[in-house]
Amino acid sequence: IMTQQVSGLLFFKPFFQKTPVRVDSPLQLRRHTLPASEFRNLTPQDAISVFEIEREAFISVSGECPLTLDEVLNFLGQCPELSLGWFEEGQLVAFIIGSGWDKERLSQEAMTQHVPDSSTVHIHVLSVHRHCRQQGKGSIILWRYLQYVSCMPGLRRALLICEDFLVPFYLKAGFKEIGPSAITVSNMHFQEMEYTLCGQAYARRNSDC
Repeated sequence: IMTQQVSGLLFFKPFFQKTPVRVDSPLQLRRHTLPASEFRNLTPQDAISVFEIEREAFISVSGECPLTLDEVLNFLGQCPELSLGWFEEGQLVAFIIGSGWDKERLSQEAMTQHVPDSSTVHIHVLSVHRHCRQQGKGSIILWRYLQYVSCMPGLRRALLICEDFLVPFYLKAGFKEIGPSAITVSNMHFQEMEYTLCGQAYARRNSDC
């Protein structure tokens, strides 16, 4: 579900009842024009911010990043519509990057490929800025992302791989375990998880898509 800009109606008063006009400084004007919270697709211009958050989150835990900077740029160039970023006052605080996939299970090739017009979205990475963790933001952006891709024609399911300690997080979000993944990174092994998307008509009726 993408954040929508809603403009309010202006109710005019007679001139003599109007309050004095306040002139803001350029800094104040800039601050006022930034939305407090915004969800939107990522672009290649966001790649550096994405990679910095990803690197800090994953290198400290596993020593490996799900996506290199070149891969981030590649996916944001090929399929930006399968990404979602959460911005607060213009700063990226959480994101998801996905790509299209056309086979029943994820394979090593799925880590670097995007298959257009497919029925499966492969979620490569979900990450939250270190200053925003333990606030439920990971669950919120995942829920919004799943609702968003449910509105996309043709998409029927989402797949991802994760380490064992993250399985309960994704189960709580509605994913189910498929089993051990064929994908390995260094000496790391993963579980493959699947989420059945609710379908375009259902999502539009229940989520204002």
